Amino acid sequence: MTRSQEPTATATPVPIPGAPPPGAGDPVGERSAGTGDRRERPQRRRARRVSLPAFPTARGWRAAAAAGRAAAAVSRCLGVGSGSVIAGRVALALCPDVLARLARGRTSVVVTGTNGKTTTSHLVAAALGGRGPVAHNAAGSNMTDGAVAALIDAPRARLAVLEVDELHLGPVLDAVEPDVLVLLNLSRDQLDRVSEVRATAHAIHVLLARHPETVVAANADDPLVVWAAGAARRVVWVAAGTRWTEDTLACPACGQGLARRVVGDEPGPWCCAGCGLCRPRAAWRWRGDDGGPTVRWGAAAPIELALSLPGRVNLGNATMALAAAAQIGTDPATAAPRLARVGEVAGRYGYLWLQGRRVRTLLVKNPAGWGEALDMLTPDRPVLIMVNSREADGRDVSWLWDLPVGTLAGRAVAAAGDRAADIGVRLSYADIAHHTDADPRTALEGLPPGEVDAVANYTAFLDLRRQLDPRPPRPERAPDRPPGGVGHGR
Repeated sequence: MTRSQEPTATATPVPIPGAPPPGAGDPVGERSAGTGDRRERPQRRRARRVSLPAFPTARGWRAAAAAGRAAAAVSRCLGVGSGSVIAGRVALALCPDVLARLARGRTSVVVTGTNGKTTTSHLVAAALGGRGPVAHNAAGSNMTDGAVAALIDAPRARLAVLEVDELHLGPVLDAVEPDVLVLLNLSRDQLDRVSEVRATAHAIHVLLARHPETVVAANADDPLVVWAAGAARRVVWVAAGTRWTEDTLACPACGQGLARRVVGDEPGPWCCAGCGLCRPRAAWRWRGDDGGPTVRWGAAAPIELALSLPGRVNLGNATMALAAAAQIGTDPATAAPRLARVGEVAGRYGYLWLQGRRVRTLLVKNPAGWGEALDMLTPDRPVLIMVNSREADGRDVSWLWDLPVGTLAGRAVAAAGDRAADIGVRLSYADIAHHTDADPRTALEGLPPGEVDAVANYTAFLDLRRQLDPRPPRPERAPDRPPGGVGHGR
């Protein structure tokens, strides 16, 4: 198996103009700066590569899938992991086109975007649940190996819902050729990994031109999404909403300033006077009626939208899910009630306990997500903010300075995680009273009694789930009275 055939879980680096190629910089025998001699460096012994033999793809992909399934079972038995990644990684190593083979003959929906992928994929899977088994990477393993593992895990499912990271969308879309692509939103996220968000939008724009048969359900309120979806032949526009506008002050197509009308306290229609890129008319939309939120599309009667998930953002996610399900023949009126079954999503919106105190957990990874999370915070409830900067989070935490933390004024606030001090500095500049402690348990103990809302980024969210109790404390059992009541003796 050649190096180029080997799958990878990391994004392809973008070459920087004028920079030396990877591996360049000080080859053996290069003249050292400031000297006239040539310095020989000792040759490093290269590690011997051990690679698995690739199966002939025409007949071996089933064996590759079986090997991946076995690897997942071993991982679970040993307590190493859930198997949602290793199954795909092993199968891809043995058969590079196994994803295309596994996806063949299935009706599939791919969900991508910066925020809301996991929640929306769960909502789409729920909407399709009445039609039979659904293959779904429900744990949120959203790279190529996670998509392979999801299809391996449900070989008989004719329906598939795959959440896919924006940077891994190309290989998955090319292999799966989905019936529907859900494009939620695009904003800054992990600057050291994703780089400039318009580059991501442009890559999706180019990718969609290669897939004219895929229907794109796209958020009409996000200018970057509208620009990216412009290359698609068939687009269903959904008014899913967005509160974050700092990444779209300028038109993504021409660079001129976007004119945006504000409706109430929400960003409204937008348009570029330079190139004419404007918000398209949405076929699907949700409304917060007096009797409760409803979904409307075309001339159809409004459908009641009763969700178990909090926040306005999830009303938009649910509308996107119904629009996607409708494109593959699902009746929205029968699918909508199923969305109420989605409550906790891979720990999001769930509860943990610390010494009898209940802690509600929210996942926030970037400024756009923070803006939506503010809508979910319970008024006057203490807040724990926990941020790490590990590889899965992105090392760059400059995004903390874009958070609208002023809305926390008057609350009891604690900062925790690897970057507790950085959060503390940001809060201090906003004159928000707080205390900091890297240990979330200690930080929680310093907050007033009662329930707490915990807002954490990715690895901090996982740390919190490991350190706190997932189950409520058992009520203490009253001591049994001796028979005959008090004073009974021999």
